[in-house]
Amino acid sequence: MRLFDDLFGRNDSMKSTLNLTWNYLEDTDLNQIDAISFEKPVVLFKHSTRCIISKMALKEFEKEHKIPNEAMELYFLDLLNHRPLSNHVAEHYSIAHQSPQILVIREGKCIYHNSHDGINANHLKAFI
Repeated sequence: MRLFDDLFGRNDSMKSTLNLTWNYLEDTDLNQIDAISFEKPVVLFKHSTRCIISKMALKEFEKEHKIPNEAMELYFLDLLNHRPLSNHVAEHYSIAHQSPQILVIREGKCIYHNSHDGINANHLKAFI
């Protein structure tokens, strides 16, 4: 059973496997994210907890991520529980919805986004 949990994830807990500090996005008011993005980049990871590709992308991202918490704010969006919010994010930042997907918000605008196997934590170094 542990093998399936590792592969597909568990819906009851989406805790980071490493020491990343995720802020969970659950509110359609994106003003806080926009405000923070004027001080430092905000990364938004959109994740489907039932998708193996999304799970692998998240694990790889967490394994590669080496940027200190003070340099970049990390937000996590659970797509299964907050799909309307994901649609709102796509509309607010003028991007097409993907899953999994990563966005970098700077000065209230999405300056970078990628999805699926294009998600790479090392790409984020260019934004700090």
